[in-house]
Amino acid sequence: MEHNNILAVVLAGGKSKRFGSDKSQVKLGKKILIDYILGEIIDLYSEILIVANEPINFLNSDKIKLTKDYEKGLGPLGGVLSAMKWIKENKKNYKWISTFPADTPFFKKKHLQKFYEKIDIHESYLFFMKSHETRHNIFGLWSLSLFDKLEKALIKGDRKVEFWANEIGVKTINFDFKNNDDPFFNVNTKEDLENAKKLLKND
Repeated sequence: MEHNNILAVVLAGGKSKRFGSDKSQVKLGKKILIDYILGEIIDLYSEILIVANEPINFLNSDKIKLTKDYEKGLGPLGGVLSAMKWIKENKKNYKWISTFPADTPFFKKKHLQKFYEKIDIHESYLFFMKSHETRHNIFGLWSLSLFDKLEKALIKGDRKVEFWANEIGVKTINFDFKNNDDPFFNVNTKEDLENAKKLLKND
């Protein structure tokens, strides 16, 4: 795939209810959490868009732009549509957006490259990653041609990525990891953060 056709989007607009504060801003090792994913993907794209509703800190780069959800409380689907609206409003030429969560410190560039290598863009308008029988709906590649369907779904009240993706059709790209390695490990709670600190030391 041509990366210049893709806008990278980090979805950081969640309320982090289970964590108790904005988890994207917590310190893990020498970096804040959101900077782990940004550091892995920044060299692959001409621009990265962060969708966040509160002021946040992040990796200093002219490539990184910031926008808010066009409407709060719509979950990840709302963040995806917000990114698509940003593309249209700023008259960008991107045909796809590649989405990432802000709380996965062990996801690496090599996993993303493998994802793209396995994709045939003629097979679907939506692709998700999958590992250990779990589909990772925030690690996705979304065609801009889904804009109208997504907007209509959100107006109708659909909020669940899982259900909407199944309804419109999605292709999953499977990853096989040995030794229970899990680059999709995400920090949802304070306990997860402590586990991430242990994993970081062993990485």
